[in-house]
Amino acid sequence: MAAVTRGSVAGVMGAVFSALAQFVLVVVVTRAFPAPEAGAFFTATALSLMAAGVAKLDAGNGLVYVIARTTGYHGISGYIRAALVPCLVAASAAGVLLYPRLGVLAVLLPVMVAGDVLLAATRGFGTMRPTVLLDGLLLPACQLCLVTWAALTGAAEWLPPAWGAPYLLLPILAGAALRHSYRTPRGQELPRSPDIAPQRSSLARVTARGQGVPRSHLPRVAAQRSSLARVALRRPYLSGAARDLWRYTAPRSVAGAIQAVFQRLDVVIVALLAGPAQAAVYTAATRFKVVGQLANQGLAQAVQPRLVRALADGEPERAGELYQTTTAWLVLLTWPVWVAYAALAPWLLTVFGPSYGAAVPVALVLAGTMMVATACGMVDVVLTAAGHTSTSLVNLVVAICCTVALDVALVPSQGAFGAVVGWSAGVLVKNLLPLWQLHRRYGLHPFGRHTLAALRPRTWAAA
Repeated sequence: MAAVTRGSVAGVMGAVFSALAQFVLVVVVTRAFPAPEAGAFFTATALSLMAAGVAKLDAGNGLVYVIARTTGYHGISGYIRAALVPCLVAASAAGVLLYPRLGVLAVLLPVMVAGDVLLAATRGFGTMRPTVLLDGLLLPACQLCLVTWAALTGAAEWLPPAWGAPYLLLPILAGAALRHSYRTPRGQELPRSPDIAPQRSSLARVTARGQGVPRSHLPRVAAQRSSLARVALRRPYLSGAARDLWRYTAPRSVAGAIQAVFQRLDVVIVALLAGPAQAAVYTAATRFKVVGQLANQGLAQAVQPRLVRALADGEPERAGELYQTTTAWLVLLTWPVWVAYAALAPWLLTVFGPSYGAAVPVALVLAGTMMVATACGMVDVVLTAAGHTSTSLVNLVVAICCTVALDVALVPSQGAFGAVVGWSAGVLVKNLLPLWQLHRRYGLHPFGRHTLAALRPRTWAAA
């Protein structure tokens, strides 16, 4: 649990910084530009992130799944190539189709997708450092700085290039981080191969379970790991790697596309049915929902490989402990934010501008819905870690159908408030359905005997 705590704390801290950076970015844009121009920018960024999310084909989670279950280094480079090629083809096709609408952001879609897939591959090895440093800190900080510069110049046409430019660094840095993430899983043996046989024995001795590494041996171990990483990256493509990866990922590809659409479709619908000004108001009022989403993502990225391993080893008790512990942490971290947001909404929304104060009802619905969602924990992550990707897909389809139906019915007359009602219904369906399914199939609950233990100070002090 100490390892889980370290990864979770790192993921959440990166999520907190990213959420704050995005909040300040929205404040800068809404203060510097009129609501129609700000709404057009928010709609373009939401559409580009939606397209990138669809083009990822959920290959990142597929890589986490197969890498976490792989012994040693054998075949991992083949899995990575099998994941990257279809995603880049899909992103390029999406860029061609959306170029008239997105302009330069459409050109960046393949870069965004490649960076995300490579970062996910590093998480499959159980490390959170590249994701936190690159996706949690560097990317939002650069976006905020460049968008602020564009706002100071007063040129709205520079906003999309300024927001998208930092993505050019992501695949380069993520690829470099991936080379350093290859390491022997603790307690497992390297695959028998003549090109790494001379290095296996010494590395196996110092990476065996429970055995420390003398300080004098650290440079030699680092050099051996570096050479093993080069060997792993140069291994020939293994037949069947694509089949194994996409057998698990194919249902999740559709689900991941729907999830990406679900997260940002409401902004696009508001812009289409109620105009860009209402889209700006809705984006500002719901900006804090990213706090819950990123906190959940930060915990899930750290815990997902361990959940996969626990369920693959037939240990539902250990999976239940991870699920209940992370749910307790999620509630502890996010509920104070939602209570404070609901209480301070009349004042806080005026930070975006005087015209945004009328969106208080939107903020209240958002806060209540996110409190219920976080109390369910990361139910969908647990469900997919158990291999029920088709069930997760059905859940997402039902959720997005609820959202679209209510949005179409309410947004033309209610504007931003109608959109948040539709979004709220979809979020509740997306969390309550898998919660019931986990209870029925595995007897897993978000709260139980591990909840209080997760809140003890020594659990956090162990990290």
